[in-house]
Formats: sequence, C-alpha cells, structure tokens
Amino acid sequence: MSRHRHNDDGTILILTMFFSALALVVILVVTAATSLYLERKRLFSLADGAALAGAESFEIDEMSIVDGQAHPMLTPGAVHEAVQEYVDGASHARFEGLSIGRATTVDGSSATVTLHAYWRPPVVSWVLPAGVPLDVTSIGRSVFW
Repeated sequence: MSRHRHNDDGTILILTMFFSALALVVILVVTAATSLYLERKRLFSLADGAALAGAESFEIDEMSIVDGQAHPMLTPGAVHEAVQEYVDGASHARFEGLSIGRATTVDGSSATVTLHAYWRPPVVSWVLPAGVPLDVTSIGRSVFW
C-alpha cells in the first residue's frame, strides 16, 4: 500500500511562489492603470482651466452687439497668449514634457486648447522608458446672458 503513495513534499511552495508572483503583477498593473487615469484627469483639469482663461481673453472694447446682446470676440493670438500664461503660472502642474498643442479660437466665441504630456509607470518605469503620450482637448466658451 505504501508504494501507491506519492511524495507531495514542496508542492505547496511552488504554488505559493506562483500565486505570490501573480499577485505582485496584478498589484503593479492596477497601480499603473490608476496612476495613468489620475495623470490624465490632472492634465484634463489643467486644460479646462487653460480653456477658461483663453475664453476670457477678450477685450471689452472689442465686443460686438447683435440683437441687443453682447458677444465677445476672441482672437487666436489673445487666446494663445492667455493659455500660455495660465499654463506657465500653474505651479501645481508638474507634467513631464508638458506642451501646448493647440490654443486658438475657431468661431470667435470659444477657445480650444489641446495639451500634450507624457506619463511613466510609477513603479516599473523600465517597462515603458519613453512613457505614454497623453493628449487632452478642452473647449471653453464665452457667453453673456
């Protein structure tokens, strides 16, 4: 009867090592995904603020009156200048490779802002050494009621 018994010594160690490695990989992937999500949200918040600054870059003297309502007239140069000033003044925004891709107005009453940055994984940055490019676009509109 004893020759039918198998020796199971050490098998639990192999399973423990495997599941520990799997748990570590899952933790690293979830941490990286959360970091990417939060970094994109931070960049989007910066783009929202920059679009609002660009939408408010009009001069009171340059407003037009149509049907008794005031309409601001934005210019691409003023929008770009206001967005650049806002992004430069945002000291809390520490993004790697932050640049303004687009800061202009298409219709004269809204400002369109596109920001570019790079994200790197927080723990194992050797996996993606160049980082992942992040691009966000926000539109701010000037309206008087």
